[in-house]
Amino acid sequence: MRLIAIALILMTLLACEENRVPRPVGYFRIDLPTKEYKKVDSIPFPFSFDLPQYARVNLTRTKDNEHFMNLDFIQFNARIHISYIPLDSNLETMLEDSRSLAYKHTVKAQDIKERLYVNDDKKVYGTYYQIDGNAASGSQFYLTDSSSHFVRGALYFHVEPNFDSIAPVQEFIKKDIEHLIESFQWKSTQAPR
Repeated sequence: MRLIAIALILMTLLACEENRVPRPVGYFRIDLPTKEYKKVDSIPFPFSFDLPQYARVNLTRTKDNEHFMNLDFIQFNARIHISYIPLDSNLETMLEDSRSLAYKHTVKAQDIKERLYVNDDKKVYGTYYQIDGNAASGSQFYLTDSSSHFVRGALYFHVEPNFDSIAPVQEFIKKDIEHLIESFQWKSTQAPR
């Protein structure tokens, strides 16, 4: 009788045990700052734009690449590489180069969406490429006045591309890129030589 009682108690305890399932891999919580912008017009380029307060302009340049700058998002380990090219009857080449650089990511990208920007008042025209998936760059764009100026930008994270982990930050910075494009304006109509 005693053996039956012990068996019943053990069966009851074992029947109450939950099936334990390992937890899925998680990612760190990311606290996103409030969006506040400041006008950037003291850079040695013929354009200005609004930059988020949590980003920094990095003008580390050399004689060989004096037309480059970076926008650093230090807390997100991200950077927007910006290049300025004065146009000299090379608009078609620049447009095709920008398009091909964006579409080089098709190997890893799940989708590439293009959005055109046209601001006739400021003479700013361009295309924004949103690249979804595990591509090295998730956002690229170019802006031009179609005659003298051409600007190209590309967002990169300094980590191995893993769309699931960087998606919230990439979506956050994507809004900053859209704001940069919408606030973008030329300082002059003539390209520096």
